[in-house]
Amino acid sequence: MMSTIAAQVQPWTRDQMARRAARDIQEGWFVNLGIGIPTLIANHVPAGKEVIFHAENGVVGVGPAPDPERIEPWLINAGKQYVTLRPGGCFVHHADSFSMIRGGHLDLCVLGAYDVSARGDIANWALSRDDTAPAVGGAMDLAVGAKRLWVLMEHVNKQGQPRLVNECRYPLTAFGSVDRVYTNLAVLDVRQTHFRVIDMAPGVTQDHLISQTEAELRFD
Repeated sequence: MMSTIAAQVQPWTRDQMARRAARDIQEGWFVNLGIGIPTLIANHVPAGKEVIFHAENGVVGVGPAPDPERIEPWLINAGKQYVTLRPGGCFVHHADSFSMIRGGHLDLCVLGAYDVSARGDIANWALSRDDTAPAVGGAMDLAVGAKRLWVLMEHVNKQGQPRLVNECRYPLTAFGSVDRVYTNLAVLDVRQTHFRVIDMAPGVTQDHLISQTEAELRFD
């Protein structure tokens, strides 16, 4: 029975996840996109919708990824990916960029993650205490400095273990900061003791989503 259900599931691709998140970003928001899947969001905001994307290396007004033949080698985001600059965009000093973050000027930050707990804890910088990652980096500032924090990630890891958990298994980036999670199976709001499901990918049933999730889910 479970194999039949799984065969009907049509998980969102990474681009579809980014498009779904872009749909929920409000006009006029000032937004930081973390490394990984979140950077794809800039490709899916309509040109006529005013959203100002910020990169912590000092780019304000980040646009979609460039066509290969139009790459500007000196224009990159914090993940060293090539980006474009929207009309009116600018470059600022690194210290000014982090003043925007720490000063509460971001309406939204979207990060990737390894785990998110039901109370909104996020783990996204190291897989163990002995990981070679040198430091938590800008994610810590972003997680606590932005007015809202969304996460884009796969619903389970490569070993098939749930990433929506009761307690994060990895070193924490921030406590109780996540407001919403977008996965390849669903969109869920954090409710401190559980996740509230607000949307599901095609073919995903409540039973299937529960089977892929450790934390409690509610569908009301």
